[in-house]
Amino acid sequence: MNRRTFVTAAATAVAVTATGGLLAWKRPGAASTAPTGVPTTTAKVTRTDLSTSTQVSGALGYRGDYSVIAQGAGGTLTTLPQPGTVIKRNEPVYEVNNRPVRLFYAGRPAFQPFAAGIAPGPDVRALEDNLKALGYLSTANNTFTSATTTAIRRWQRATGQRVNGRIELGEVTFQPGAIRIDTVTAKLGTDVRGGEPLLTATSTTAVVTINVPTGQTYLVHPGDTVTITLPDRKKVTGKVAYLSPVADDQPQQQDPGRGGQVTVPGIVTLDNPQLGANLDRAPVQVGITDETVTGVLAVPITALVALADGGYGVYKLDGAERILLGVTTGLFSDTLVEVRGDGLREGDDVEVPSS
Repeated sequence: MNRRTFVTAAATAVAVTATGGLLAWKRPGAASTAPTGVPTTTAKVTRTDLSTSTQVSGALGYRGDYSVIAQGAGGTLTTLPQPGTVIKRNEPVYEVNNRPVRLFYAGRPAFQPFAAGIAPGPDVRALEDNLKALGYLSTANNTFTSATTTAIRRWQRATGQRVNGRIELGEVTFQPGAIRIDTVTAKLGTDVRGGEPLLTATSTTAVVTINVPTGQTYLVHPGDTVTITLPDRKKVTGKVAYLSPVADDQPQQQDPGRGGQVTVPGIVTLDNPQLGANLDRAPVQVGITDETVTGVLAVPITALVALADGGYGVYKLDGAERILLGVTTGLFSDTLVEVRGDGLREGDDVEVPSS
């Protein structure tokens, strides 16, 4: 449990309200009947968890940035996907000469046709991994075998292709996983050849990109818990996945009257990525948890009264008695503050200004 340095209340002091009004000369722990001059009510001492956070701006988006490039002999583009379309393994990404180019998953592109006699390698393993995932092959390795040819034939037959046991370069496109179409640069009806970029895509995993002011980077670390406030004010949870070691060369414009601010980019993942779906590029606020204490006594910050020679106290109400207790303060979090003090227990009533 992280804990800040505590401020200790003085043993004997003049109690003053948070707004500076004189209350009474009184030793902490003694009963008081002096009027406050301020309308008051009561609040309970609670046992709870408290935390503090750093607020940074962010934008919802999707992880990854992939280019889909035409390969092989090419032809006329007869079908293209719409931006926002999600495409999974074995589904068509686009069509050339009315022949679908299907999506297979791999971390590297294909560079040659797949047919009997090709040399073993990671591209063969990638092909076989996909055929196995689709149920057409039982075992995957780096070697193209007769079982691979049979699996290709089964795949071709199931997807309505010409059945010949080989896959030409450009008949499938390898991408790291399921993709979400971002932009389409190619035009229907155009003639495409190998090497031409057709569209860009992202993964289907929703993330938040953040821009942390350089002066606050010491507060933000990979693995930190965050709370993300969505445009509809709903709050969801996540974690800092990445923080760049290099500041952005282009300052972020935070306030037109104060100029730009140099920031460090980072990525936040959502604990439930589905909650960020369909909100691409939406602005959000990200609260990054800096410090947490658990199972501590807490009172409203407005319950604190300043003591003349340092520290704080609270007025505990016990029946008709109003008792000033010196307290040590810990973590301040939103409207609550962690406190410790002799005679203060969970469930006690303390005096606070009435709203």
